[in-house]
Amino acid sequence: MTEYEELINEYIVCINETRYFDAHETLEKIWFPRRFEKSPEMNLIKGFINAAVSFEVIKRGRPESAEKVWKTYEKYIILLGSFESPYNGKYKELDQFIRAKRAELSSKQ
Repeated sequence: MTEYEELINEYIVCINETRYFDAHETLEKIWFPRRFEKSPEMNLIKGFINAAVSFEVIKRGRPESAEKVWKTYEKYIILLGSFESPYNGKYKELDQFIRAKRAELSSKQ
């Protein structure tokens, strides 16, 4: 397993443990060094980071703000499958996981 895959898996663990800020920080390790690239893959990673931020904001009781951050996730998730990456399958699974988590959190509000 590559470090990249390990970080994605760590992100999932953090989300499952409601450690949304930690999930954000985990994917920052991928995105931050490459943030200036004009890369659809890095924009997609930025979207996953924003999903975690949205969950953290929900956790803090600010659903309106969470909705604004979620829109950023939706802006970037449309890039899914639009580029070549050995991680495209993982990204699709991650999108399904994130959408399920959002539905779960929304049902508790």
